[in-house]
Amino acid sequence: MTYDRLVCANCAAPVAEGRCPVCRANRERLDPSTGLTPAKLLTLLVALVVAVALLAALQTA
Repeated sequence: MTYDRLVCANCAAPVAEGRCPVCRANRERLDPSTGLTPAKLLTLLVALVVAVALLAALQTA
């Protein structure tokens, strides 16, 4: 069974819709990729680019 078929005991709506705080918390717990916002993704990408640049600078020195 996948989480999109689960029904919340708090609001009686599908957990996948995330209508109440309990649904949203369980949706994030069951599917960690939902917590990856565009801002977090951009931050991770910038950190990766900086790390690669630092490694490249250290290898040339």
